[in-house]
Amino acid sequence: MFANHYYGFVSENPTFGFISVLGWAGVDLFFVLSGFLIGDQILSGIAKGRTLSLPAFYKRRLLRTLPNYWVVLALFFLFPTFMGGNPPPPLWRFLTFTQNILLTPGTAFSHAWSLCVEEQFYLLVPLLCLLFVRTGKPRAAAWAAFGALLAIGIAARWYYWLQYGLVNGDASYSRVPYYGRIYYGSISRFDEFLPGVAIAFAKNFHPAAWEKLTARGNVWLAAGIAAVIAVGWLFWEGNFYKGYGYGFTATVFGYSLVAVSFGLLVMAALSPGSAFDRLRIPGATPLALWSYAFYLIHKPIIVILHRELPTDWDPDSPRTVAIMFLASLAGGWLLYRLVETPFMRLRRTIAPSNFTAASASPAEPSAAYPARAQN
Repeated sequence: MFANHYYGFVSENPTFGFISVLGWAGVDLFFVLSGFLIGDQILSGIAKGRTLSLPAFYKRRLLRTLPNYWVVLALFFLFPTFMGGNPPPPLWRFLTFTQNILLTPGTAFSHAWSLCVEEQFYLLVPLLCLLFVRTGKPRAAAWAAFGALLAIGIAARWYYWLQYGLVNGDASYSRVPYYGRIYYGSISRFDEFLPGVAIAFAKNFHPAAWEKLTARGNVWLAAGIAAVIAVGWLFWEGNFYKGYGYGFTATVFGYSLVAVSFGLLVMAALSPGSAFDRLRIPGATPLALWSYAFYLIHKPIIVILHRELPTDWDPDSPRTVAIMFLASLAGGWLLYRLVETPFMRLRRTIAPSNFTAASASPAEPSAAYPARAQN
């Protein structure tokens, strides 16, 4: 996401090559990881007969996401000119996590759209899990529901593309309808959580099959790499209309395929003995812990620095890139240490588990998975 935002708001050049152009897919990776991490937290307890507490679940989610979010949101409303200059949408849209709905590109704090989609997911997924439990539906029905929800996401993007993506058989070249209804839209992006939730469901409700599946970790890794390359080509080669958005195939099917390709990589990471499982990247764990704070703060930091740094500094130079990245990293670390960490301690005290007091808490996810949904 840093690379893509740097491309769009600082250099206006693909400074990081194809990563600059396709770096928006970092949001899709977060959606998949959120689907797995939250799905696993809920389903692992349900599979063991524990009782999910909706008040506890929502309390834990809000204590995880609101403090950092409110601090950055306050900065945008208190210092709008300094933080970027563009007016933000009405405050109530941020407070209700509906800012993403029909969002106009270029407004202040627009990158919070993905957090809005995630919060809507957090609202719905425990209700759906409880519905699954209380209706006693067989596992086959759950898999049918995954397929139906995936089809709904594809159908929604198909409908919106036909409505707003075509004028006399050609692209309308208006990015507002495309981004407002497709890229930022909840119903158009909800299906990207499904691969992660499906993986969590298989892990907890099909243990025998899960053991066999995770014995083929390198197969999942090879398939995931191939899928990421193929989907990257789909979004790269001839499917983008400048000033508008992506063409039919990439829009309708591409976002789902991005999520599935990342799901394959998640399977590889969860497979003991795979090359991905054995991979250790120095510094990845602290970066994973700071990832939510970094996501919130990095864009305003690079916009401010772009405005304040000397005009003769080349935004594509390693010096400028390094300064902006390190400043963003420092901003994320400060937000994590000063705001997020105290509230995470508070959460461990007042809401230690997603389940009722009589139920033990399932194991917390590993910090190796850098999703905003973690913990």
